[in-house]
Amino acid sequence: MKKASPKLVAVGDNCLDAYLGKGFVTVGGNALNVAVQWRRLGLNARYFGALGPDAEAEIMLGAIAEAGLDRNDIEIRPGASAVTLLADDAGERRFLLESLGVGEDYVPNLERYQALREADWVHLGTNASDRLVRRLVADRIPFSVDVSTRHFDLPLDGVPLVFASGPDDPDEAVEPLIARFEAAGAHEVVVTCGKRGSFHGMDGKVVSAQSVPVAVVDTCGAGDSFIATFIVSRFFEGRSAQAALERAAARASETCTHLGGFPQPIRAIPQWLLEKYDDVIRTAGEAAT
Repeated sequence: MKKASPKLVAVGDNCLDAYLGKGFVTVGGNALNVAVQWRRLGLNARYFGALGPDAEAEIMLGAIAEAGLDRNDIEIRPGASAVTLLADDAGERRFLLESLGVGEDYVPNLERYQALREADWVHLGTNASDRLVRRLVADRIPFSVDVSTRHFDLPLDGVPLVFASGPDDPDEAVEPLIARFEAAGAHEVVVTCGKRGSFHGMDGKVVSAQSVPVAVVDTCGAGDSFIATFIVSRFFEGRSAQAALERAAARASETCTHLGGFPQPIRAIPQWLLEKYDDVIRTAGEAAT
């Protein structure tokens, strides 16, 4: 008998990223990217998040449907959808605006929360709600959360798996950071350190894996591909922590070879979006000069 695909749900952030210097927009966000990567692996994945009743949402809903996710899983709430405006400074991204919109502190409604209770794994994106974290722990739902660089903003006691960004300087030890996460109550910890590689900590033991060199087009979403692959490899394919790190690193490198957090049509920035944020763009331009 064929083994049933695990029920996976990613919850939280989405975003319309506008690359001003390059003239295009992409759709992403940690939680959304993770869900899409699960779908690309052929898995039973859903994405729960919130958008506003605006034109930005129409672009994102279209991309979500194209990626194979159900747009009906998205809640439309009063307010604005999340938008990020990015400039390019000698190859480095500079954030001119990062608006979380109606997705800030998102907690699914009762119907969607029941789906989380029935899931085999839940992943919470960056800027997750502390109320949702506490609820998942109390209900003993298997889940992970990406705390990115905001390492200890959320309650971590009882959290099954924490993902975080760490130092890319090889002279800076990662073990103390992992120990702090464990002391805060996280059961397992994964710290990604860019080109330096990744580290996994559990019960005081730390293993690591190297990054996979690749010709980089765009690093956006690489960490999200890493997360999606690690979870599947570790918890549903029975791989060791180190083997899961290695497989996740390979998938993250693949993501760096295309624009956006997942393969998608590259859309020109709509004129209405430039006009909507004209004050922000003009102020940033004046500051740069």
